[in-house]
Amino acid sequence: MSNPFKKAGTQGEAAVQAINTPTFRQTMLQYKASPLSLALRILVTAAAILTVAVLLFLVAYIVIMGLPNLKPSLFELEFTSENASLLPALINTVIMTVLSLVVAVPVGIFSAIYLVEYARRGNKLVGVVRITAETLSGIPSIVYGLFGYLFFVISFGWGYSMIGGALTMAIMILPLIMRTTEEALMSVPDSFREGSFGLGAGKLRTVFRIILPSAMPGILSGIILGIGRIVGETAALMFTSGSVAKVAVNPADSGRTLAVHMYNLLNEGLAREAAYATAVVLLVLVVGINALSSFVAKKFTKA
Repeated sequence: MSNPFKKAGTQGEAAVQAINTPTFRQTMLQYKASPLSLALRILVTAAAILTVAVLLFLVAYIVIMGLPNLKPSLFELEFTSENASLLPALINTVIMTVLSLVVAVPVGIFSAIYLVEYARRGNKLVGVVRITAETLSGIPSIVYGLFGYLFFVISFGWGYSMIGGALTMAIMILPLIMRTTEEALMSVPDSFREGSFGLGAGKLRTVFRIILPSAMPGILSGIILGIGRIVGETAALMFTSGSVAKVAVNPADSGRTLAVHMYNLLNEGLAREAAYATAVVLLVLVVGINALSSFVAKKFTKA
């Protein structure tokens, strides 16, 4: 059986030896010779520590405040004034995510394929599309909500509905998916394309059999970021899908997502404990989605 104290002593000796290496001493001399470099290193390190500390504080606060309030009654199918169940909002969140992705993912991926693989280099249309996508990415969500309200709710006469909210969210995440997919496709080496063409494959076959599988980890990253934005959105959905605390049976029904549910509970002030519990579920959902995306991306990378 290995001695842990001996192991710790060995690691300490290794650390001392690393500090006494000429490379480390040379690096410290460079920092002393250039105070600006030392100040920048301290600033970058402090920023990293602050970022991690804020994240840990938020997670700890949500878990401490919400975990004791998680009860089986919060996962009942019916929402009542006595029981602020979050299960209908959770189901509506899944429905909203699926409907939004069904619209945004194909349009975003095919648009990126056209811009990278089919559009001629130097085409002015490509520049216009990219500038438009970047502009749309910077628009506040409340503006999307007002657009969805005027266009889908009022002009189309759909009222507050899941389909109206899903189309609004699809417009919101479309630039994100398109730009990340475009960057992923551009990162695929040209040798892959040349090798495929040299073996006699056509353009379409090369794109779907060679390029897309190679760029899949980057594409999945964009999709996961889009899912995170859908799950955490409130302003745009309040103006389009409404805040009815029931499961949306069909896309024309109104329904609230988890984020809207949590906002309404806090705003009303009648079920703050349930709002904290909803925050825990929302946190677990986001962490689970990110973990799943990392797992799938690694699988595609190994394949």
